[in-house]
Amino acid sequence: MAASAFLCRAGARQPLQPGVLERLSVARECVTRVSRWRWCLITSCGLHSTVYDPNEKTFEKLLIANRGEIACRVIRTCKKMGIKTVAIHSDVDSNAVHVKMADEAVCVGPAPTSKSYLNMDAIMEAIKKTRAQAVHPGYGFLSENKEFSRRLESEGVAFVGPDMHAIQAMGDKIESKLLAKNAKVNTIPGFDGVVKDADEAVRIAREIGYPVMIKASAGGGGKGMRIAWDDEETREGFRFSSQEAASSFGDDRLLIEKFIDNPRHIEIQVLADKHNNALWLNERECSIQRRNQKVIEEAPSTFLDPKTRRAMGEQAVALAKAVKYSSAGTVEFLVDSKRNFYFLEMNTRLQVEHPITECITGLDLVQEMIRVAKGYPLRHKQADIPINGWAIECRVYAEDPYKSFGLPSIGRLSQYKEPLHVPHVRVDSGIQQGSEISIYYDPMISKLITYGSNRAEALKRMEEALDNYVIRGVTHNIALLREVIIHPRFIQGDITTKFLPDVYPDGFKGHLLTDSEKRELLVTAASLYVAKQLRAQRFLGTPRVSVIKPDASNWELSVQLGDTTHSVIASCQGSTFLVEVDGINLSVTGEWNLTSALLPVTVDGIQRTVQCLSWDASGNFSIQFLGTVYKLRILTKLAAELSKYMPEKVVEDSSSILRSPMPGAVVAVSVKPGDMVVEGQEICVIEAMKMQNSLAAAKTGKVKAVHCKAGETVGEGDDLVELE
Repeated sequence: MAASAFLCRAGARQPLQPGVLERLSVARECVTRVSRWRWCLITSCGLHSTVYDPNEKTFEKLLIANRGEIACRVIRTCKKMGIKTVAIHSDVDSNAVHVKMADEAVCVGPAPTSKSYLNMDAIMEAIKKTRAQAVHPGYGFLSENKEFSRRLESEGVAFVGPDMHAIQAMGDKIESKLLAKNAKVNTIPGFDGVVKDADEAVRIAREIGYPVMIKASAGGGGKGMRIAWDDEETREGFRFSSQEAASSFGDDRLLIEKFIDNPRHIEIQVLADKHNNALWLNERECSIQRRNQKVIEEAPSTFLDPKTRRAMGEQAVALAKAVKYSSAGTVEFLVDSKRNFYFLEMNTRLQVEHPITECITGLDLVQEMIRVAKGYPLRHKQADIPINGWAIECRVYAEDPYKSFGLPSIGRLSQYKEPLHVPHVRVDSGIQQGSEISIYYDPMISKLITYGSNRAEALKRMEEALDNYVIRGVTHNIALLREVIIHPRFIQGDITTKFLPDVYPDGFKGHLLTDSEKRELLVTAASLYVAKQLRAQRFLGTPRVSVIKPDASNWELSVQLGDTTHSVIASCQGSTFLVEVDGINLSVTGEWNLTSALLPVTVDGIQRTVQCLSWDASGNFSIQFLGTVYKLRILTKLAAELSKYMPEKVVEDSSSILRSPMPGAVVAVSVKPGDMVVEGQEICVIEAMKMQNSLAAAKTGKVKAVHCKAGETVGEGDDLVELE
């Protein structure tokens, strides 16, 4: 049996010669790190191998019509295949990682996507200028645009994706649903035409029966999608969905179908060539979502049995063959509690979550897409496709998980370090330290993937990887990701698309510490305080005045966490700290480099990795512990007694001021000075990363002032509307 390979953390390395993998043992090993990038090779027993044959000719030069991590992902496979690459970029992306990785780069316009990454004329000109023979569209942008495919075909440029007719058929949700019915694929009851206006939407919704799903006909990625439970929500959903669809896809057509409550979102990866061969590459479980956008995916699913898996796979292949599909694509299904499954849509492109399929099958899907585009037949049969091990993917976003499970955050990455030292970790990213996350593009920082021989192993590695991921300069969602993967319901596989609102009905609040975890945090923080004081005393060998006497053997401290204050006594013996908190003695071991972002610590035999995000002379600490950032204040006993006499800052009453919860663009303002508003009434609409968010009044009152207007860009915390 040959060894199958999963390529883990994309990077530049020489193509593998035929037969190399066959000589590898079944043991897992890592290929030597090359420059900044690294490929880790994880081998497992299988029936096929990912081999890059330098003698198999495809294209000499390929242009990637995308940006960020997916552009980097495509470039890495092209390098292994010996294909030269061309990157396109907007003016604000001129120093982006994908631009630096490519052999050539062409600017296609200013920051707004409509003027750059969606600018077909500029991209076609870049193709002519660089003489690229093929184009890989990645996902999003023009990846499912039939006009772009047509223009490439007319110029004799290969499109690394399906033919134009398949894009048209499957890219339109209305037509795709009809085709799925004809191909004997299970479909969801709904209206098969285009919804003209809000009144018709209400009429159709009543006929189907609430709840209903309103979604963009040409959409994807959760954009232009709303759930409605009554007439009012249907009208509102029609308005927002059509606006989002027009903004994201240039097509505001909508359709309505029955919403299946509490389903699982499970998709089948398909791969087909131009010779009528098609395979299904197992499933991906994508049920952990917020605002209809996936957050955590895994392969395989804990829910499917072999019979259901095969049935879903065979229907997915039947649909692909019905439209003469050729390339990698994904057929998405909703699956109810009895394993009944219904066709949702087909994405005629590479999915964001494709790496976890690569983990368990050993295939490089980008390579397969390029081979198919060149006209080669598939190298594998259905019986050759394994499920080897388990893979988990977490989408790491620059967003605040404490606001609606994730509202976008912008900023510059002042410090950034991927957890590549953790075994069997892959990070697909398109950023580096110093990169900027802007309002113009998707806020995803990276895709963090872990692999294990089973689900428990993959989850444990994900937990470790999240703890060792350093991201500074923007707010991120690591706290939410870590909480989900350790939640008992998730571990048991008891998940649906409503997991987040069900588990966190009042919103995400961070990790709730147990008593033992709280003591761990307190003694770790106290030890850090003592370590910093000791370092300050011997800084450059120069004596310094310290609040702690140099010869002190015990530190009597007051540690405040939340609303509670704890008495702590700490002493230091080399790299070991003996700490008493609330009458309980614990041993803390940490050979720390206090300038390092990652601080390994052992508390009574329990090993953790913590991050000290900030510390000041007033004793204020920000520590990332178990994924969540906790704020503590550590003072000496004397300083704590004196601090009681310090005046407290009066908290501002902000109920009369509507502030922007995120950076974005003002789409609409619904009020003017003098208007009366009621609590919950829509005041304005903010668009961020192509998602529209309705902002409502916090109380009933008269509008005193409006500080924004449609078309303006606002930052997080900016005043929008003021009430009397």
